[in-house]
Amino acid sequence: MIALCKACGTSFETAGSHPEHCKICEDERQFVPVTGQEWVELDALVTSHTNKWQQHNPDLFSIQTVPDFAIGQRAFILRTPEGNILWDCIANLDDATKMLISSLGGLKAIAISHPHYYTTMQDWAAEFDAPIYLHARDRQWVMRESPYINFWEGDTLELAASVSLIRLGGHFAGGSVLHWAKGEGVLLTGDIVQVTPGADAVSFMWSYPNMLPLSAATVSDITRRLSTVKFKRLYGAFKGKNITENADEIVRRSGKKYIACLG
Repeated sequence: MIALCKACGTSFETAGSHPEHCKICEDERQFVPVTGQEWVELDALVTSHTNKWQQHNPDLFSIQTVPDFAIGQRAFILRTPEGNILWDCIANLDDATKMLISSLGGLKAIAISHPHYYTTMQDWAAEFDAPIYLHARDRQWVMRESPYINFWEGDTLELAASVSLIRLGGHFAGGSVLHWAKGEGVLLTGDIVQVTPGADAVSFMWSYPNMLPLSAATVSDITRRLSTVKFKRLYGAFKGKNITENADEIVRRSGKKYIACLG
């Protein structure tokens, strides 16, 4: 049986009873609700929730579960000539989503920014026979083993001719973003780089729910790494968190402001 943590969406394989603890939520970068840890079976989630799709351009779609479940992030499908890539993951994998992704040509690969979005990645990988790419520095946060999981090391990994992963660290040691080098460039960031409500700035945190910042040195390193990457658009983890113009300049300016406030 697959049980999902209602607070973060992480999936656990159980022998009939729900787990007593969620390691992801007990870490200070997430939280245990004041009412305690609660669980739902994957089959029950699929019957009570559905997935909403949005097309951002001809080759980029986002998928989000409604009503909101757990953290409420969205996943992305990026279409490339070499095959489709799933960026980040959501827990709900229903029949409609399976059919829509299959109609688009299935998945070539799955890549995830950090452990809060691992959710049911194992089930997505098995459904579409797609390898999962996770940074090796976050290996300890995998709660279900899968033969599809591949741990990569270093600071970059090419997934396709125009698509690469870049490890930035920060929120998690292996925290990564996806760079799509088509046209003026697109960055998919999860919340390794978090788009602010006005969509005219970004921020960086070690723990979002507990509001614990990153150091000036870490933020400086993140912005330095991104200064070598060409991108004008940036899509964050949540609905509406899109920067569609001058994203590179906005990231640089936001990093300087963050460091100035810490100083």
